[in-house]
Amino acid sequence: MSTADTWESGQLRLVFFNTDFAGVGDAGGLRGSVAAGSTEISLHTADPGEAGDQSTNEAAYTTYSRNAVARTTAGVQWTESGGVITNVNDIVFPIVNSGGPVTFTHVGIGTAHTGAGKLMYTGALTTPKTAQNGDTPKILAGQLTITIT
Repeated sequence: MSTADTWESGQLRLVFFNTDFAGVGDAGGLRGSVAAGSTEISLHTADPGEAGDQSTNEAAYTTYSRNAVARTTAGVQWTESGGVITNVNDIVFPIVNSGGPVTFTHVGIGTAHTGAGKLMYTGALTTPKTAQNGDTPKILAGQLTITIT
């Protein structure tokens, strides 16, 4: 059995835009958070796996940190169409100032800015990226897509 586009779209809009998902559960549906918060994008050096958390195989160069992306439709960071989320802007990580080179093979989207937060989505990069000291890792606009299958 596959997932219908309206279900995929509703789930993704709830997670990435904090938009209420009407018609699910009670009369109000699944509601967005009072304080929208953000999703946290992470880079990984190997597959964190289905049972992994945000820190599993996460990049560890000296200045690395996750990239917080607001869960809102204002100042759009994402676009959604037909159950597919795509980044609108570049997602830029801190410069590799020491600890390089580092090769990234996977990207994750989770709930915490640090530590072992819940990993919601993960996937392999089409082509692994190696960053040398002095490089600024980034995921270019339109290059990160999230689908529910």
